[in-house]
Amino acid sequence: MSKYRLRLPVYQSIVSATLFWLVCFTTAADELPVVIAEPFVELHTGPASEYPVFHVAEKGEQIVILKSRAGWYKARTRKGIEGWISADALNQTLHLDGEAVQVFTGTFEDYAQRDWEMGVSVGLLEDVTAMSASVAWVATPNLVTELTYSQALGDFAENKYWTARIVHYTFPEWRLTPYLSIGAGQLRTNPRANLVASGDDSRTSDIYEIGGGLRYYLSGNMVMRLEYKSVLALTQRDDQEELEEWKLGVTVFF
Repeated sequence: MSKYRLRLPVYQSIVSATLFWLVCFTTAADELPVVIAEPFVELHTGPASEYPVFHVAEKGEQIVILKSRAGWYKARTRKGIEGWISADALNQTLHLDGEAVQVFTGTFEDYAQRDWEMGVSVGLLEDVTAMSASVAWVATPNLVTELTYSQALGDFAENKYWTARIVHYTFPEWRLTPYLSIGAGQLRTNPRANLVASGDDSRTSDIYEIGGGLRYYLSGNMVMRLEYKSVLALTQRDDQEELEEWKLGVTVFF
């Protein structure tokens, strides 16, 4: 495969879109009334455990959540007392309809209960720099279905390819776990203008892939993945094309 030169503006847009979604999913909600379900909840003078406890709200008492900051939530009691409670403490409360409150606490336990993932990665398709964006739905702790769009852009041709695959995590309860994947998709190759003039045409090839890698839970809602894939492209030529791809990426979950 020919060597390509990476076009950064395309992927700056992808990264910007990803950051936009992250901001959307971490934006604080409006005021939320809740009822304390445990024997008591401690109110701190500030949004951290280092701030002293100055008030205790007891079981059955209703409080109102006003805003959040760095995993802490400002609350107001019926008597007008305002203080800060931790995410763990908020998870010990109930909505007014009796349903348990569940908030993200930035732990590995939250990762085990995730529903969706979004990620970006960079790597090499053969000797060509390639970048990818992905979205995935978590079917079970072991199985994830993932849709990926990638580009490898260079001086002689533009390669754009998408794949749909199934990822199997061997030990999902481990912070560092191996995984296997299998999938299929399409590869679109568009030659540069000078090659079009020489007679080279754009072509679309069906592709099949198998791969494996390592997933490591970093912190908060971030995961790092290192993976290798073997890709088989069914070209219109007599010979099939075998490609290798290495990628390193970061995934966020929610």
